[in-house]
Amino acid sequence: MFNLDDPANVPHGGNLGEAAERYGIPREHWIDLSTGINPHGYPIPPIDPQAWIRLPDDHDDLEAIAAAHYGAAHALAVAGTQAAIRMLPAVLPQGRIGVGLLTYGEYAPAFERAGFPVDRFVTPQFADAGHAAAFVLQPAHALPVGLKHLVLVNPNNPGTERFTPEQVLRWHEELAARGGTLIVDEAFVEAMPELSVSNFANREGLIVLRSIGKFYGLAGARAGFVLAGPRVDRAMRRLRGPWSLSGPARVVVRAALLDLDWQARTRASLIASGTRLSDLLARFHSTVRHTPLFSWVRDERAHRWQEGLARHGIWVRRFDVIQGIRLGLPADETGWSRLDAALGAVTMEMERERGR
Repeated sequence: MFNLDDPANVPHGGNLGEAAERYGIPREHWIDLSTGINPHGYPIPPIDPQAWIRLPDDHDDLEAIAAAHYGAAHALAVAGTQAAIRMLPAVLPQGRIGVGLLTYGEYAPAFERAGFPVDRFVTPQFADAGHAAAFVLQPAHALPVGLKHLVLVNPNNPGTERFTPEQVLRWHEELAARGGTLIVDEAFVEAMPELSVSNFANREGLIVLRSIGKFYGLAGARAGFVLAGPRVDRAMRRLRGPWSLSGPARVVVRAALLDLDWQARTRASLIASGTRLSDLLARFHSTVRHTPLFSWVRDERAHRWQEGLARHGIWVRRFDVIQGIRLGLPADETGWSRLDAALGAVTMEMERERGR
């Protein structure tokens, strides 16, 4: 059981201050690749000074714009996916819930704290780690008997697994028939829109979470949306309360959602950059998987990779439950060159160590 009073139980990327202190390298000398956030975020438009003075207007057109953008009937603005996760247990009936063993770390403790039995699953690519999981989530296979709810991160963070809309909707139908719910976290799907089921989110038993932070590079705005049917939308709206997003954040998010040209250019750029990162890593490692925004390298020497890169001022996210590292995209050519050189240096160091 997690103790949520201790935030160290759920580590996250972006902890550059911790890295700078640990390794004695000034913060400005680091390249932070520990998150999957677009390093070229949406350009901030001019913001009326009144947006800082007035209370945020929860009745502006932001949620209608978001619903239209996602093809959903309803869109509930929340202060990032994290805020939605904390509310979800209160709007679902009690029952056993499946959460990935290697996935975004906030789901399991949120549901455990609310008294839900949590079964950790792995996907087929990690079936060899099944000893640590309750079941393997197999496409075209029935879900375990007794499972009422399921959390699916698509594409998965960090393992990069992806699920077709057809498969996702089959799992939804299976759970809905049990009176359960499928929660689909689409935090990274904006760069892979063919995977999204947001236009089906009006169905009972299906909840889709969308993030503004990753694709749009606006993580500091703390903005996201819950897409769900009328019952869940009403319940979460009551739980959310007023003024969940600041006035300036609403201005920026509104502009980003309406800027279709920027979205198209960015999607193409991220796809190319994601492939470039994967190709670079493949020169040094044989087990690389990627999405447009990050790459995942599975390796039992994950700690060694993180330590070695950190000594070169490059911070990456390490995972221990299934050992590996996740790397986001460098922001510029200097970053790409430094990463290339650091990977080469760490590879040589580890080869020398094996030869001793």
